Amino acid sequence: MTMSQTLAPHLPYLRRYARALTGSQASGDAHVRAALTALLAGDHTLMEGVPPRVGLYRLFHAIWQSGAEHYDEQTHPVSSGKSPENRLNALSASKRAALLLTAVEAFSLEEAAFILDETPEEVEAAILSAQKTIDTQLASKVLIIEDEPIIALDLENLVSELGHKVVAIAATRDEAVAKAHSERPGLVLADINLGEGGSGIDAVSEILASFDIPVIFITAYPEKLLTGERPEPTYLIAKPFLPETVQATVGQALFFHPVAKQAA
Repeated sequence: MTMSQTLAPHLPYLRRYARALTGSQASGDAHVRAALTALLAGDHTLMEGVPPRVGLYRLFHAIWQSGAEHYDEQTHPVSSGKSPENRLNALSASKRAALLLTAVEAFSLEEAAFILDETPEEVEAAILSAQKTIDTQLASKVLIIEDEPIIALDLENLVSELGHKVVAIAATRDEAVAKAHSERPGLVLADINLGEGGSGIDAVSEILASFDIPVIFITAYPEKLLTGERPEPTYLIAKPFLPETVQATVGQALFFHPVAKQAA
């Protein structure tokens, strides 16, 4: 099996992770391309004796690290103040990485520690710190676009338990657009396929034409959406989802959209 064949199944998920970590489709994909280019050029290699997926993510972090430090120090300068915004700015990229690797990408503490070149104890402490900071500072109003009532209810209960307020649940494209204009949410959770109610992607596109708010898409087939052949979402949750996955992804989405926090 060639290297390309070995790594291909893992690339859609690495792209999802990179986008959530950086808060940008362009930045996340650029870092993934840089990691693959370094690998193909022989500048970096996957470590022997470790699963290919673990080695791939470790390589990505070796490439990304300097850029993450630049983001934290330049785009979000650390301040000594005690306001919620300053406390969020002080949340390091490495803490967010630890949270995403375990909650979204389902790596064990030991695997995440290997990827980040830290100890399991350091990773666990980083996860607790990141989640506490995000959950307490980023409460927002949420619009759920989902045509399956049971899934919609699960999402409503979950985000409510995280301290957010669900202002509307929409089952169709038209209803979603109308609710977005009337309720002015700070975050959207959207299913991609609404059955006879239309497309969740189309609904979101129309909403984003009027509002600058973060959107998290939910789908049973994320690899079909992350193809590189069309505009793609920054935040993506796979069905069936785990509560900690939703929690971590919501936190990352709101972290990179301070305007959404003010909508609460």
